[in-house]
Amino acid sequence: MRLLIVEDEKRLAVSLAKGLRAEGFAVDVVHDGLEGLHRAGEGVYDLVVLDIMLPGMNGYRVCAALRAAGHDVPILMLTAKDGEYDEAEGLDTGADDYLTKPFSYVVLVARVKALLRRRGSSGASPVLRIGGLGVDTAAHRVFRDGTEVALTAKEFAVLEQLAVRAGEVVGKPEILEHVWDFAYDGDPNIIEVYISALRRKLGASAIQTVRGAGYRLVAS
Repeated sequence: MRLLIVEDEKRLAVSLAKGLRAEGFAVDVVHDGLEGLHRAGEGVYDLVVLDIMLPGMNGYRVCAALRAAGHDVPILMLTAKDGEYDEAEGLDTGADDYLTKPFSYVVLVARVKALLRRRGSSGASPVLRIGGLGVDTAAHRVFRDGTEVALTAKEFAVLEQLAVRAGEVVGKPEILEHVWDFAYDGDPNIIEVYISALRRKLGASAIQTVRGAGYRLVAS
């Protein structure tokens, strides 16, 4: 399952992402409320961990905007504040649960898993469609014009990161963090090997190189 962490305390965000990945989740991290709203609004996440005190747009407004737009993704709100008013305000904007800092990591994981269980089968990741390409993020299967394309686990992970942001430029650091973990200290050009393999299997025009910026998955 795919989680989005929206947290401006970068050390905390990195720590949470590392722990949740160790639990088997795919995790993306952003540090700004507006970016969090944009990413969560793409509809590809099974759960959002959302801090309240954020630059750009606070967590209350992000949560309210997602609910107003019809997104029912489970939201676990985090805050350094304490008190019944803060909790009530968070839940009134549409949050599903609330956790006050400092919190136990064990408790966070338990809350995340409980929210995902509560959502049940409706929390399954969607099939992402980009032109004739279909990426089933739940079953880890890829189809090109109705024909299944066999990919390795790493190839799929790279493609998935491009697919959830189809049409946008995704940089090498973002792909490395998502696929190889933030602590990877090998050659970042390893990504080029997987991009080349994906182009051979999906068509050379499916993935564009944006020089100096990254890669873009496009309909072809």
